[in-house]
Amino acid sequence: MKEEKDNNAQHFLDLIQKSRKGKFKIYIGMSAGVGKTFRMLQEAHSLLKNGIDVKIGYIETHMRKETHELLAGLPIIPRRTIFYKGKELEELDVQAIINLRPEVVIVDELAHTNVEGSKNEKRWQDVLEILEAGINVISAVNIQHIESLNEDVKRITGIDVQERIPDNVLRLADEVVNIDLTSEDLIARLKEGKIYTTDKIQTALQNFFKSEQILQLRELALKEVASQVVRKVENEVPQLHALRHEKLLACISSNDKTAKIVIRKAARLASYYNGIWYVLYVETPQESTTRIALDKQRHLINNFKLAVQLGAEVIKVENSNISNAILTTVEEKQITTVCIGKPHLNLFKVILSTTIFRRLLNKLSLSNVDLVILS
Repeated sequence: MKEEKDNNAQHFLDLIQKSRKGKFKIYIGMSAGVGKTFRMLQEAHSLLKNGIDVKIGYIETHMRKETHELLAGLPIIPRRTIFYKGKELEELDVQAIINLRPEVVIVDELAHTNVEGSKNEKRWQDVLEILEAGINVISAVNIQHIESLNEDVKRITGIDVQERIPDNVLRLADEVVNIDLTSEDLIARLKEGKIYTTDKIQTALQNFFKSEQILQLRELALKEVASQVVRKVENEVPQLHALRHEKLLACISSNDKTAKIVIRKAARLASYYNGIWYVLYVETPQESTTRIALDKQRHLINNFKLAVQLGAEVIKVENSNISNAILTTVEEKQITTVCIGKPHLNLFKVILSTTIFRRLLNKLSLSNVDLVILS
């Protein structure tokens, strides 16, 4: 176990030497309590033992005994104190970290929202600033905080997670490590009081820590890390990549709910295939800014922002013929896969749109472009 920890530390040391910009390592897990913070602190001790200037920028032990004990002997950068609504709160001190310039800094809770009035709204933005300053960062996040997985997590847990990080933050990581536990081991840790205090255990067992939910979240975490590994291999060993380079086009309308589904699922596909992707909105005369309702315009703009956050390039064109607009974009951008939402149409509209859909399908099949219908 000790040798494995030292090897992990050495591997991260090798990464540090490759670039002046800080290297970024993320520990990811399926839920609270799997041991992400524990592992980060173990690695900090290994790095310190190897003569590396490592400091704790922000850590959240939640007073878990085993984890809290690991803080002993590690240099800690004091947090920044902020007074907000009559309360004294503590945040990561980004400027202090940049001024001290440690070789490695540990920054926990990547998805955290900073107190109002902070320079950056989110902690992941703080981390990017630290990386730009040439400081290496080790951080941690749970799978439910990944933006493109928001709908999946909501379906599994019934919880709409508000604190989320854009997928491209994960893609910036030089190394993503999954901290994996079986659902049985995680529930056992919970019952032993190693995750929450005694008064919260029963509530947790009845809500988030159900075996079937943990299994599904575990699957999401494993898939995410697997796709990160594929991406790393393709980027660092391109000669092994014999498949075509995927370029995806996600076609959206002003239907807010369908558009969100298409954007998030296309983002997952692009992530899986390590591909470039675009979001296309065709503005027909019926949906011109003078005709479309204000709430639809607002939802559309928010979906454009979501797409950009998830790493897409947004294309907005005016055209009375949606099929022509899609086919033109496919040709211009050399698209390999077109993604559309499942149509919610009555019979009359289906009859009217059959010709358009058939033409689109025929053209795409002739040009060896895949069509994916997302529901």
